[in-house]
Amino acid sequence: MSYANWKAGKKRQAHFLWKDIKEHKTCYFFLAPYAIIFTIFFIAPVIVSIYYGFTYFNVLQPPKFIFLRNYINLILADDIFLTAIKNTFLIAAITGPVGYIMAFIFAWLIHELPRGIRAIAVLVFYAPTISGQVYLIWSFIFSGDAYGYANAYLVEWGIMDNPVLWLTDPRYMMAIVIVVQLWLSLGAGFLSFIAGLNTIPADQYEAGYVDGVRNRWQELWYITLPNMKSMLMFGAVMAITQSFNTADVTMNLCGFPSTDYAARTIVTHLIDYGSYRFEMGYASAIATVLFLVMYLCNKFIQRALSRLGT
Repeated sequence: MSYANWKAGKKRQAHFLWKDIKEHKTCYFFLAPYAIIFTIFFIAPVIVSIYYGFTYFNVLQPPKFIFLRNYINLILADDIFLTAIKNTFLIAAITGPVGYIMAFIFAWLIHELPRGIRAIAVLVFYAPTISGQVYLIWSFIFSGDAYGYANAYLVEWGIMDNPVLWLTDPRYMMAIVIVVQLWLSLGAGFLSFIAGLNTIPADQYEAGYVDGVRNRWQELWYITLPNMKSMLMFGAVMAITQSFNTADVTMNLCGFPSTDYAARTIVTHLIDYGSYRFEMGYASAIATVLFLVMYLCNKFIQRALSRLGT
């Protein structure tokens, strides 16, 4: 496509948008407050962060434009950032897909229960993920002394001779972080799947069996999943966001910084430079890299889900 054709296409889109705004003034008027707030608190910070990523900015002095130096230092001179990238992608590769699939399977199974039991099961299943004591519970389980549940049972069963420092030993820290993050990742996606399953009309399943659906797997593939595209998309976005934004788990369980930076993630690296060292330009470069990675992952998931049921 030539530049002239691209420019002409953009002009046509702008013309149609302006025409639609004039025809639906009332709708756009009610949408305006949300659009303004979203622009100020979401779009504007992203744009500002991208700009600061090309500067040296320590809060006390005006930002100084240094072009790509922050990004070059990230890739070539910051070994801790490379460790953070490795850990983040490991967490995302496991907790993202596995948590997404598990959330849907649990929602599907719970949806088959009677209405009263279903409500109780949803509450029991989701409540722990919003509990303020979640990290305290896991820290008790993996406490490094003999009173930790994991150590106590493993020593009692003869699997180990001495307690293990689960949360300070680099050999075990990432495995525990993945387990806890996987457990936490079942929350928002699980609720969206429950909501999506409740909106599918029962007559579609009846029509499906008339048209040749013979078992629950065909019912799932040809009826349930196509009707839940929007919920599946929301669950995928939440799974990606949670897996790449892992920080609270590592900071609360493994310390900040963790031993040998073994549990370092991109977000904890960002917090270190932005909130403690006040190197806002470098922190903005880290945030921009994270934003691009999450954006590309979201686009890939959208394209994959758009083919569902076709």
